[in-house]
Amino acid sequence: MLYGNALRKAISSSRTTPLIGIYDMYSASIAAQHYNGFFVSGFGFAASHYGLPDIGFIAWPDMLAFVERLRLAFPEHHLLVDIDDGYVDPEVACHVVQRLERTGASGVILEDQRRPRRCGHADGKLTLPLEEYLDKLQLVLSSRKDMVVVARTDATEEPEILRRAAALAETDADVVLVDGVRSVEWIRKVRKVIGDKPLLFNQIAGGKSPRLSLSELSELGVDVAIYSTPCLFAAHGAIDGALSDLKTADGRLPDTREAAAVGVKGATELLEKNISRHHGHRQPARV
Repeated sequence: MLYGNALRKAISSSRTTPLIGIYDMYSASIAAQHYNGFFVSGFGFAASHYGLPDIGFIAWPDMLAFVERLRLAFPEHHLLVDIDDGYVDPEVACHVVQRLERTGASGVILEDQRRPRRCGHADGKLTLPLEEYLDKLQLVLSSRKDMVVVARTDATEEPEILRRAAALAETDADVVLVDGVRSVEWIRKVRKVIGDKPLLFNQIAGGKSPRLSLSELSELGVDVAIYSTPCLFAAHGAIDGALSDLKTADGRLPDTREAAAVGVKGATELLEKNISRHHGHRQPARV
């Protein structure tokens, strides 16, 4: 299967294509019941795999191993992978892209940050000189075969945002992302400057960008939306609440016969769908 072309086709539809950020196999198993596209979020992976913030701790073999497990369990889902700055070195970036493509990743996002890097919605971001980033991006583009490549800028000054967005649109990258864009007005400005190039918008709870519906994003000409952390933050709240309730109940577990409670049976049935011999019985995801 040509996973890149499948994602490219989804991005070219008339409505904004949503990709849901997942952070481990269990969150992906739940998300797969609702959506047919995943975003392998660097924020979520750094938090779940290392228990650390998204400031450059991820080692590429760990990310590769995670994507390999995802692809085996979810053979038909889109998998867009955050590879940060390509793990610093351009040759490493190319190697990682080739390995991810062989593993079955649909696409990657490559940013123009320089170290120390930050989450795209954090303060204090630093960027590479544009020409240096474009050289790295070109090497990555020449290394892929079918894979979608999203060119991302983390510029924060208004003239530089537009300069970089226009330059990225002139490359052979499939999609452009300006991360941390702060207003609808600036979405329109970026949309105008990149012409017909597909545009990606990153939504993260508590981030710098406005909270917009898929219908609103479609009207703004946004082709694909990634939701970086809905599963991670939901799990944070749910786990904290469940353990507080357990403490209040003096250690008595909740009754799984209640409608909202999850128990062994429901969890096992969910996970059984990920066994490769059961893939033919998986219910189609709802977009």
